[in-house]
Amino acid sequence: MATSRSKKPAGKGPAEYDESKVKTLSSLEHIRLRTGMYIGRIGDGSNHDDGIYVLLKEVVDNAVDEFIMGHGKKIDVKIKDNKVTVRDYGRGIPLGKVIECVSVINTGAKYNDDVFQFSVGLNGVGTKAVNALSVHFRVAAFRGGKFMEAIFSRGKLKKKREGSARKEADGTFVEFIPDEEIFGEFGYNDEYVEQRMWSYACLNSGLRLNFNNQKFESKRGLYDLLQAEVGDEAEYDIGHYKSKYLECAFTHTKSYGETYFSFVNGQFTSDGGTHQSAFREGILKAVNEYFKKNYSGVDVREGIAGAVAVKLKSPVFESQTKNKLGNTEVRSWIVQEVRSGVVDFLHKNREASKALESKILNNERLRKELNTVKKQAKEAAKKVELKIPNLKDCKHHLGDGLMGEASTIFITEGQSASGSMVAARDVYTQAIFSLRGKPQNVFGRNKAALYKNEELYGLMMALGIEDDVENLRYAKIVIATDADFDGFHIRNLLLTFFLNYFEELVVANRLYILETPLFRVRNKSETHYCYTDKERDGLVQKVRNAEVTRFKGLGEISPKEFGQFIGDNIRLVDVNVRSIKTVPQTLEFYMGKNTPERREYIMENLV
Repeated sequence: MATSRSKKPAGKGPAEYDESKVKTLSSLEHIRLRTGMYIGRIGDGSNHDDGIYVLLKEVVDNAVDEFIMGHGKKIDVKIKDNKVTVRDYGRGIPLGKVIECVSVINTGAKYNDDVFQFSVGLNGVGTKAVNALSVHFRVAAFRGGKFMEAIFSRGKLKKKREGSARKEADGTFVEFIPDEEIFGEFGYNDEYVEQRMWSYACLNSGLRLNFNNQKFESKRGLYDLLQAEVGDEAEYDIGHYKSKYLECAFTHTKSYGETYFSFVNGQFTSDGGTHQSAFREGILKAVNEYFKKNYSGVDVREGIAGAVAVKLKSPVFESQTKNKLGNTEVRSWIVQEVRSGVVDFLHKNREASKALESKILNNERLRKELNTVKKQAKEAAKKVELKIPNLKDCKHHLGDGLMGEASTIFITEGQSASGSMVAARDVYTQAIFSLRGKPQNVFGRNKAALYKNEELYGLMMALGIEDDVENLRYAKIVIATDADFDGFHIRNLLLTFFLNYFEELVVANRLYILETPLFRVRNKSETHYCYTDKERDGLVQKVRNAEVTRFKGLGEISPKEFGQFIGDNIRLVDVNVRSIKTVPQTLEFYMGKNTPERREYIMENLV
């Protein structure tokens, strides 16, 4: 036996490493081979961060850059049958450089501050990535009554032509169809695209974007963005300030915590950064200067909703995905501008200043009451302060470099489900928090209720978010419940917990739901896992003598099987809110009192 195992069949050993194995790829070939390096996740369009939206963004970014530099006030975007077209009315790509600008990496005018000072694109990569990852890509530039057009497929030039175009206004036209070889079956979600168009409009006052015959335009910039987000929840008129390089808006709502929408050169920074920190600091300084008090930052910012956008020539981000700004030199001038703008707003809006002071004093009173409850809760939990009974922690946490960026905490129901997950997990990056049963419905309850509930208190401490959500210990919070009615109810109770107390975690895309298979289809030679009835029915037709198992709960899945579902092929559904103003009404409907409307809805939608 030992002898036969040591023999290696001809041609099956390690490949010899010699000159023939060293390859040089063209830039576009490299984009297709290592797609994730350029556009992040690939996806199928069901998530707003999927690659097909990044392709759209890169083309629209170029059109927006033209507007920022004072050329063209309109952008037309159309999507039909997964074919995307974008037409801007800027200067148009110089005709002699059209092909190079969309196919030769590190080629473009974004390196020239005289031409593009505050670019939002990928600096010479974006359109090339769109070209390389599209089965069909067409670009046409119009300048001074002439045009140049080029058609590509998967980055390879198929056709080009040039000539007269006297009736066409200057600008650039781009048309592309993402490649199914890269993206598989995919589809654009109009709602995600509409949200992006609205963000572009609010960040660029005076720009009109037309998407599939819908018009997106903002006259008041971030004021409009924040107004759309908070709606009637605002406790006073929104404060708004705008200068050449900075724009910000703020108000307070009845929600807990702090909610921010921050942008750098039009790029949404979900994890904030120095501009967001400076914005927070500037508001605190302004409030204390105006009221001639020394209010604490906690009391001033509790319940705040704010938006801030800055324009920088050389932004430095702390990650490849541009989620967090790292430039430290911008802090002082942002603090000063925000302070000055907020003080000016408070002087001119006495009703708003009175409402703000009332909010701060109410926050201060509630905080002192809460501190008493906190003290009692901490005394009760002192013995297990660092060893939370329900938590199986991992070794790396958010802030620990790349491993920390992969850190995940799974919130499970019961010991049976967590048992399989604990055995199957990666102990370096995956933590498990086990619920003992259905958590308390906290809808409409104040924060004191959180400290009186042992289990939810333990969850908050495990996440590290008691004092500030910026202390979050994990990059992803994943709700992992059974795919049955009890599991869905627990999921709703947990969503209520996060939306009621820690809404900013949802806005920052930290919360997810784990998808686990509903069925296992197998015979003696093959095993498949199905997430839908349709997948199951299809496999039953293909697999001979198929045995079908319905997983009733996570506890029924063995540790060996579970490892497949929380590993490299993990399926997560991200929890996001299109607008935070809809959260109170939604929670009231689903988690509030049993109204006739809710009973009628439940009866009509019972499965």
